[in-house]
Order: sequence, then structure tokens, then C-alpha cells
Amino acid sequence: MDIVHSGTPAIKLWQALNPAIYLVSILPGVAVWLLATSPISHTALWSAALAVVLLQHGINLLNDAKDWQLGADTEKYDSWVHIHNGNVPTVFYHGLISLLIGGILGLLVLALHQQLWILGFALPLVMLGILYNVGSRPLSYTALGEWATALCYGPGVFGGLWFIAAQPFNWIALFSMVAFSAFSTALLFSHQPPQIETDRQAGKNSFAVRHGTLVTYRVSTVLFVISLFLLAMACWGSQDLLTTIVFILGSITAAVWIRQVGPNPKRILLSATLVLLISLPTGYL
Repeated sequence: MDIVHSGTPAIKLWQALNPAIYLVSILPGVAVWLLATSPISHTALWSAALAVVLLQHGINLLNDAKDWQLGADTEKYDSWVHIHNGNVPTVFYHGLISLLIGGILGLLVLALHQQLWILGFALPLVMLGILYNVGSRPLSYTALGEWATALCYGPGVFGGLWFIAAQPFNWIALFSMVAFSAFSTALLFSHQPPQIETDRQAGKNSFAVRHGTLVTYRVSTVLFVISLFLLAMACWGSQDLLTTIVFILGSITAAVWIRQVGPNPKRILLSATLVLLISLPTGYL
């Protein structure tokens, strides 16, 4: 499916979908799989991860719709607004449908596994994710945007999946939550610099707008390294020595590479994916 607009290059559906970006919702599930200290229900874990992906998809759509309305990301050729022929309300309703399906699936998983108590902290964080992109002044347009991202993906996504997998709350869980808070924020910052001018014109007070390109890339790299270090500590507490060594070596390689070539969303996501996958114990593969 190709979409062509005047002055805009043809884009395909998969370019707007941008499958790699959903790794930010899948990697916490992989980390739970790696770091679990007791047997887990894979059906519950991966069904919940799918629900998170659907929620992320819905939030991404709301983000594209809101940015289009407010004049930010106008250079984003793979915006969902292009896929929907410039019809912003359609993008908005598409996002709401994805949020609804993801929410229903998540509720079913929690109900079937008698874990509705998780809604006590998960539901407010889902609402925080929605507020990130709705209203006359969305959180993404303020300095609170990065904090909302950190909360949603650290305690929210990783924490929710950890508890759905019936794992105990311990220092392994705590380190991992902070790790994914840092990881998601690093990803967010790596995305911002190319959009500084249009964000500034639209009144979007992103980290990159406030601090500039160089600082943003440096902080993104530091946060990425911190996330790998914390996950290495969690791995050390939950896995055998060989798995921990493999994770540490993979993390060092990824950190050095990102430091040399510079952070961007795909580099961060793909390097973290490789580190986690090569670290999965042989018995899991």
C-alpha cells in the first residue's frame, strides 16, 4: 500500500507502522523472561505484552494526530496522517480503537489469571500515557513528557509484566524498572534532535528544545548505558555466571557502538534486542 501526497514522497503502510519502534514494548517482556526467578506463564506474559503493543500503537496514533493539529513533526513523512489521507479525526479514532482493544485484552489477561489488583497502578499509568498526547497542552509538549515516559515504561510496562508473570517484588524487579525508565527516556531523547525547529515553532518544550542537540544526544547515550548497567545487575542476581558474563559483554559492545555512532531510536532498540537475545539461557531457546 503506497500513499502519495503533494510534496510528500510515497510511503508504505509498514513505514508508518515502523515495526521496530514496538520493541520498546516487547523488550520488557523479553527481560522478564530472562530475569524471572520462578516459573512463569508464557501465555499470560506474551498476551499482556501484545496488549501493551496495542496500547503503544494507539498512543502513537494519538501523538501523530495531535502533532499534526499543533504543527509539530510536519517533516515526519511517515506520519499516520498521511496513511489516512490527511484525515486527522480518522487517525484519532484509529488510535482509540487500538487503545480499546489493548485495554480489553489486558483486562482479560488480568481477570483470567486473577490479577486484577495490578490495575491499581497500571490503570493510572495508562491514563498518563493517554494524557501524553491529548488536551490543549499534552504532557509531551511540556518538561513533564520525559517523566511520564519513564514512569509508563519502567514501573508501568516492565513492572506490570513482571507481576503478571507472578514474580516477586525484589531488588531485581526494582533495578529492572529503573533500567526501563532510563531506556525509554534514552529512546525518547534520541528521537528529538531532528525535530527541534518544528517542535520549537509548535511550542513543544521537549528536552532537545530546552537543551540543544549535543546535550540531548549525550544524555540519551548516558541513559542507555545506565539502563544496560542496571539490567546487568539484575541479571547477576537472577541468572548463572555464564549468562551474566554474556550479558555484560554484550552490553559493553552495545554501549561502545552507540557512543561511537551516536544514538537514534533504531540503533538503541536493535542493539538492546541483540543483547537480550544472546543472553537468554540455553534452556529457554
